[in-house]
Amino acid sequence: MGLVIFLGVVALLVAVAVKAYNRLVALGQQSAEAWSNVDVQLKRRTDLVPKLVERLKGYADHERGAFEDAVRARGAAVNAETHEARGRAEAQLSDALRQLFAVAESYPDLKANESFQGLQESLGQIESDIQSARRHYNAVVRDLNTVVDSFAGTQIALVFRFVKRGYFELERPEDRQVPTVSFPGRA
Repeated sequence: MGLVIFLGVVALLVAVAVKAYNRLVALGQQSAEAWSNVDVQLKRRTDLVPKLVERLKGYADHERGAFEDAVRARGAAVNAETHEARGRAEAQLSDALRQLFAVAESYPDLKANESFQGLQESLGQIESDIQSARRHYNAVVRDLNTVVDSFAGTQIALVFRFVKRGYFELERPEDRQVPTVSFPGRA
């Protein structure tokens, strides 16, 4: 009878360990997929920057500093190697985009240009998609980190080297603001 109880307890412990391991694997995959979705949206934004710069150059060639800042920030975002570095680089890119749109405000002909309006609308949609992808990534990371911190999860995470992941966060409060995108003639 004691052997049956012992085997039952061992089987229960193995089942808990397998369930915790499988949960960690699933959440690890989900967080990788969620980061990939964030990365895709961020790439869409970085791909839009050269078009914005070129469109603005024709109107405001003397604003070279704003253009160079945007190009430099785009390069840093594209070349960032970690999630944390990407977050910092994206914050700089957001600042540079704010500067570009501030320059655009000075040129009514540019604001009325259909091509520029299309770029503004694209950027607005991309910013919305980035926010959505970022929220999903952070939710999956929260779930993964919770399992890693839980009792059974901690032991399995140690044995199989699962680690907590960092949230996609911005360091400065002003970086949390979406670049201003105004559409002429719309309220």
